[in-house]
Amino acid sequence: MESIFNLNNKIALITGGAGVLGSNMAKVLSKQGVITGIVGLTLEEAQTTVNEIEKEGGKAFAVKGNVLNVEELEAIKTLIVEKYGRLDILINAAGGNMPGATIGPDQAFYDLKVGDLQKVLDLNIIGTVLPTQIFSELFAKQKSGVIINISSASAERPLTRVVGYSASKAAIDNFTKWTAVELASKYGEGIRVNAIAPGFFIGEQNRALLLTPEGELTARGIKIIDHTPMGRFGVPQDLDGVLLFLCSDMSKFVTGTIIKVDGGFGASSI
Repeated sequence: MESIFNLNNKIALITGGAGVLGSNMAKVLSKQGVITGIVGLTLEEAQTTVNEIEKEGGKAFAVKGNVLNVEELEAIKTLIVEKYGRLDILINAAGGNMPGATIGPDQAFYDLKVGDLQKVLDLNIIGTVLPTQIFSELFAKQKSGVIINISSASAERPLTRVVGYSASKAAIDNFTKWTAVELASKYGEGIRVNAIAPGFFIGEQNRALLLTPEGELTARGIKIIDHTPMGRFGVPQDLDGVLLFLCSDMSKFVTGTIIKVDGGFGASSI
């Protein structure tokens, strides 16, 4: 039976496609027949995700690219055009944080390392702007295309400690809305830009903040779970439904939105 999402043979590109969330998104799309490009800082890490997809019978390809390197992104665009002739979906999943852009419990705001703050801002917002600028040029010519950015629970509700991350994710929300208006108004209703705002998902960058080496909740982890009505952290598969909805024509009149997948964290006020 044909899938209700009708994504078979669409071409997608995922920056950060070797990461925890990005790789799961790639696998979900591949199961719908999407041919997925995995962008990694090294070809080896991107190929790991490709291998996992191909083992399940999906189609994918690996490309090396730094989201802050215009030349590398342009080279990926050229490759996609030459090989497939079009691009249908861009997912900006590359991002992250650095300890120096975080204020620890025993630190003050004045201990913030500006150099690390700049790196976090660059990775999260410039690393979304540049791929969007470069690959949406294809969408403008095609008059169609889907862009999905990755926001965060900390964008709308700034969290203590993660000053750089929160600021950059708030910028993602603003950029998502701005780009949605810019592209649809100039190039037609076929181009949509939305964002997914995950709540707290365990990854390598935040594991030590939320869990002890024994797997127990840290003090911060306890506080977060206490403010999450569903009482747990998210898992990558929790994003599957929103991802497929936004990639498909089921959301063809949806643009400029940020959809929370946070177990109710953003609604909690206690």
